[in-house]
Amino acid sequence: MEKPLPRRLLLKLLGSRSGIKMDAASAVRVGALFGITENNMRVTLTLTRLQAAKLLNLIDRGFYTLGQQGQTLAKEVGTWRSVEQQVGPWQGEWVGLLTHTQAKRDRKAQRVTARALKMFGMQAITNDFYLRPNNFSAGVDYVRTHLHSLGVDISAPVFKVAQFDSDMEDKARNLWPVKELEAHYQQGILDIEQALDRLPELSLEDAAKESYLVGDSALQQLVFDPLLPAPLINESLRQAFRAKVQEYDQIGERIWLQFLHESR
Repeated sequence: MEKPLPRRLLLKLLGSRSGIKMDAASAVRVGALFGITENNMRVTLTLTRLQAAKLLNLIDRGFYTLGQQGQTLAKEVGTWRSVEQQVGPWQGEWVGLLTHTQAKRDRKAQRVTARALKMFGMQAITNDFYLRPNNFSAGVDYVRTHLHSLGVDISAPVFKVAQFDSDMEDKARNLWPVKELEAHYQQGILDIEQALDRLPELSLEDAAKESYLVGDSALQQLVFDPLLPAPLINESLRQAFRAKVQEYDQIGERIWLQFLHESR
């Protein structure tokens, strides 16, 4: 697994649970786990652009927490823990999004939109027309609200789609790499089971490092999972993988709380 970037490492750890704070000394010790130099960690903490972007806040006695924007992003990423509860039976309808209103030359907006679409599993069926199954219990409103909170321009229409002709319906149902997703669920379950078996044999430092790397890889898969419904995908297999990730996440949380406590 690749060494994490200092910025991403700090934001991920600070955003993993509410109320987490970290001082420079703890950040340096965290960086050392991954071979990141003390200078890199201190420079990352003090980057004015992170504070200007409201990703980080410097609070009393030299401790850092997530800023307002960092908290918003962490909240959206953190929905992986409960989002499965928002999924309901699929009635064959779709959620559509049109992006033709977005300025093509605004590269930052394009990147933000692309990430939001990926997080909600939306795939392009034609130019500027994206789809996902309408299988959230709260329907289109749920998707619209979260897409907008992730930065998609509010001028982009989000709406219910139904009654495609047979060719378009077939195309829509085959927009996602289902076999690849299911293979990742199966492999993910195996990887986490093996990681759980290793943890008792590791030192606190090694356990913290491994739990971050294994957990981060699994969370990336869940955060960007399209949450497809049956019969498009094996929902039970996805739910089994999610349950295994939650088990590992809870153990990893205890390891990191102990590590950060001993770093003070």
